[in-house]
Amino acid sequence: DLQAYVGSHRRPEKVRMVSQDDVTSIRSWLRKQAHLPQTIDDGLLRRFVHCCDGSLERTKTALELFFCLRADAPEFFKDRDPALPRVQDVFNLIDLLPLPKLTPEGYRCFLYRLADTDPDKFHFVDYVKTFFMVGDTRIRSETELVAGEVPIFDMTGYTLRHLTRLPLPALRKYMQYTQEAHPVKLRQIHIINAVPLLDKVLTFIRPFMKSEVAAMIHVHPVGSESLYKFVPREILPDEYGGIAGPAKEIKERWKKKVEVERDWFGLNEWMADESKRIGKRNGVLRPPMEGSFRSLSID
Repeated sequence: DLQAYVGSHRRPEKVRMVSQDDVTSIRSWLRKQAHLPQTIDDGLLRRFVHCCDGSLERTKTALELFFCLRADAPEFFKDRDPALPRVQDVFNLIDLLPLPKLTPEGYRCFLYRLADTDPDKFHFVDYVKTFFMVGDTRIRSETELVAGEVPIFDMTGYTLRHLTRLPLPALRKYMQYTQEAHPVKLRQIHIINAVPLLDKVLTFIRPFMKSEVAAMIHVHPVGSESLYKFVPREILPDEYGGIAGPAKEIKERWKKKVEVERDWFGLNEWMADESKRIGKRNGVLRPPMEGSFRSLSID
């Protein structure tokens, strides 16, 4: 049994403890940054130090990017009321599933898939807004640091028409934020039920993708069981042969958690205020890009 063999040779990764001294040092630095929010709890600072492998200088850079890129992307990070119809619609149209059990290494898996495959209902900006609402809810509710993050993208139902509805400026912001500012330790990226369209998708997003992130991608064709070499079957939702419960129930639990945070979302706490910055801003954003995939050759 390949899965049993692989599983028996996997061990939990050690999670480095973040000292209170490190958190205090970062908070002292934060107080001197007039443009950055000050009402930040220790949990967020601890998570950033953890994701930056204990390097306080890297932590400062990541926090600066985190707050500034969020301010630069109001389409993702403002007007985030969970009760808004378009946010409620997203929960009906896609499954955003942080899985309850960790891999043997101690990684958290996050499964994404379309619940409704109609391209006319595919609104990338609303999807990303809701994805980050789930992500922020996780940051606020997960008290234990994990060794890494493993996103799993299920391509079932994606078509060329979905691709043509991707706005390039929003995609660029999404890619930069998730690779440079989102406080997770990315370990693997799995694309399951891969369809021929995937080659076109990867061709278009590679210009936005860091080489080390591209190297993490594992592609699993329709009908393949190769995902189980990395992710034990039992931690997956029932629909994937696992025992984590039905996808609908996992999603509903997280939808309720997001709704509980409604007042906090209204505060827009995690954003820079450039009007208060002392000195010049370092260039952290790439040049703007107009258009969408609709205008590109996709032959």
